[in-house]
Formats: sequence, structure tokens, C-alpha cells
Amino acid sequence: MSNSLGKLFRITSFGESHGGLISIVVDGCPAGLTITEADIQSELDKRKPGTSTLTTPRKEEDRVEILSGILDEHTTGAPICLLVWNKDTDSGEYRKSKFLPRPGHADYTAYMKYGGFNDYRGGGIFSGRVTAGFVMAGAIARKLIGLIGLKVLAHTVEIGGIAAQPKDLGEIRKNVAKNQVGCADPEAAREMATAIKKAKGEGDSLGGIIESIALNVPMGLGEPIFDTLEGELAKALFAIPAVKGVEFGSGFSAARKKGSENNDPFVIKDGKIVTTTNNAGGILGGISSGMPIVVRVAIKPTSSIAQRQQTVNMKALESANTEIKGRHDACIVPRAVVVVEAMTAITLADFALRAGLIPRVIK
Repeated sequence: MSNSLGKLFRITSFGESHGGLISIVVDGCPAGLTITEADIQSELDKRKPGTSTLTTPRKEEDRVEILSGILDEHTTGAPICLLVWNKDTDSGEYRKSKFLPRPGHADYTAYMKYGGFNDYRGGGIFSGRVTAGFVMAGAIARKLIGLIGLKVLAHTVEIGGIAAQPKDLGEIRKNVAKNQVGCADPEAAREMATAIKKAKGEGDSLGGIIESIALNVPMGLGEPIFDTLEGELAKALFAIPAVKGVEFGSGFSAARKKGSENNDPFVIKDGKIVTTTNNAGGILGGISSGMPIVVRVAIKPTSSIAQRQQTVNMKALESANTEIKGRHDACIVPRAVVVVEAMTAITLADFALRAGLIPRVIK
């Protein structure tokens, strides 16, 4: 198994959906970084379940506890261990259907890979619940990259085929927190919320797309050939359960353009080399160009739906049907926005340290 990510700013995830806790260890964070419990909690609150009519009714306090690596509101240079306790678990339905893999979930692959010894309750380590740890680590990463002026913001751009109209950075900053779906387009946000409620009422679910933008990115982040910036970002983003696609800049639409349409012309502006467009998404040859990094993530519809579905009994090796009961999000996109931000920040923090842009002791 591989439960760690990063080279210098390295995170290690542990805990299962219905186990005692969800935790993250952050190793390699410089000493002297100012970080408070409130800094971490404010990010956690953005993905906390049970906070709106659009999310799972599972109610977890998700109150962060700092076990090590932070003293007197400053990092010590030692590994930072953060956790939240699982308090509102109900594993009854999972025990009843232990041998009936849920379509769309990792139940079957996990059962086969680990010989049936995997924690199947709530999906175990394959549950979106583990992203609480990602968000805690992301809060530290955001503070760290903020030292060099680097900022990350993400927003929902599509849910259930309802696409938001493009908005400028000011509108994104202003509007995302004003609705339940994290969308910068108020009208589209209302339509998205209605669509999620409709799908929930039908025992179904919806997917969507989240866009993450990194601003004030230093030129030169990325380590070709194999540790390219987009490669490591994609790896981090694909660690988020339900992510099925990642694209940068113009992404797949570049395949339908001519070179004259997709190339980003270079110009001099305020004494700096920039591009007039950003179809490359801020990355050229696996290295940051200094332009904003723009990455979009495709989130599949939540696999746990209340409709009757075909499956098999893994123990008896016979056909079966399943109706998934329990407490599930009809669309996880709104709660995943902060997770996408976190994984973007974590990756950029690692590369900033590798480039020597952040000192090992912050004074």
C-alpha cells in the first residue's frame, strides 16, 4: 500500500470511514510557521457533513485535534499529527451486505486485493471520509505557500450538466461561499441545488466539475521528466475518491483546436514575460510558467444510490440485487471543492520547498 504523498512536504493518511478516527501526518513542514487550530478548523468546516439539505445527514463534529508538531501556535519542525474522531457511524447495513459489492464502489477490488480482510464499513479507506485528513493538511499547506504570495481557490463549474457562466476572480471570491454548491454563478447555483434535490428524491445522484486556480505561482516549479508539475498535481487530485478526470488549461478541447488557436503568445508586460492567453493552464513542459495554474476535476455521480441495482454475491458466486441504504450525498461536488483546493495547495507546497523558495526555518 502507498498512503503517503509528496517528497519534502509529505503527508501520510490513516483511518477508515467507520473506524475510530481520520488522521493525517504532515512531515517536512518548516519550523516557525504560524498555524492555529482555528486556521485548520475553518477549512474542515467547509467539507463537514450534515451542514445543509444537499449533503449526507451523517452528522460529524469534525473538530480537529492537534497531537504533535505544533506548539504555541507555531510548527516545531517535527511531524504534525492531526485528527478528527468518527462519532456518528452506523455500520449495520454494511454488515448485512458485506459480500454484495456496490456498483461503482471499490468494494469488489478491495475485497479481492486484500483477501476479504479490508474494512468494508462505509468503504473503509476508499471512502470520501478520508478527505477530512487531506483538508487538514491542506490548511497547513495554504499557510505555507501564502508566505510566497501563492493563493489557491476552487469553485464548482458544473453539476448534472448545468454549467456555470465564466466569472472573473473577483466574482469567484465573492460568490462561492454564498450558496450551497460553491458556484460563482448565482443563477446556475440555484439550478444545481434544485437538480441535486430532484436526483435525491428519485434515489439517484449527480456528478460535476470543479475548477481550481492557483495565483501568483512562481515560474519554475516542477521536476521533469517524471515529477512534472501537472503529473504530481494529477496524482494528488486522483487520490480524491470519485475523481475520474483531470485536465489543465484548455484540456481536452485542445484536441479540437488548431495550433494557432491553442498556442499562448508571449508578450512583455510590466517588465515580465507573460502570455496573452492561458490555454496551457500555467504549465509548459511540466514546469510552471508564471501564469495562473488552471486545473479542472471531473467528479463522478455518487455511487451509493437508493435504486435497485444488479450485483453479485462474492462469497456464493451468484447473481444478486442490491438497494443501498444509509446516509449518502446525492452529489459530493459541493463538499469536494475545499478538498480540491487542499490537494492543489499540498502539491504546490511540496514543489515550493523542492525549489528552495521557502526556508526550513521561518522567522
